[in-house]
Amino acid sequence: MNNNNDAGVSGEQQADSKDSGNKQEICYVGFWARVMASLVDTVILMLISWPLLLALYGKEYLEFEQLVAGPADFVISWVFPVVAVIAFWLYKQATPGKMLVSAKIVDAKTGNKPTRGQCILRYFGYFLSIIPFGYGMLCVGWDKKKQGWHDKLAATLVIRESQADNEANRTD
Repeated sequence: MNNNNDAGVSGEQQADSKDSGNKQEICYVGFWARVMASLVDTVILMLISWPLLLALYGKEYLEFEQLVAGPADFVISWVFPVVAVIAFWLYKQATPGKMLVSAKIVDAKTGNKPTRGQCILRYFGYFLSIIPFGYGMLCVGWDKKKQGWHDKLAATLVIRESQADNEANRTD
């Protein structure tokens, strides 16, 4: 991992760790960067789902009072986001929003990619984090490792992607 100069950015915290005898610096991604990533992801999901839902259900869709308007609504509004987010976490270690803020999700113990089980647990852990007035999410703001309840439950961390990782992934 790298020594980022943006360590002073609000909501980020750095910690030293020893990995194979080499001292590396971990930069945990804080609350506001993660809020920004979530907003970006939400807008992307809306730009994909709303046109589909309006094409299928028409403008009446906006007036439906029930939680789910039909089978297509369930798939587009509930199943697609789950599958898309977990797939991004598995293959890229980040959603587009997290990529935008140079963040990635890692296993808290190894620093490696999270497992499929961790990703699924992390996603559904969001619901537990939201239930008590969002308290589980707000914990990211003051937790030592910037973990929300969903991160603790799944044993994951959200860290700043290092310069070395970026260079290794680049194909020139």
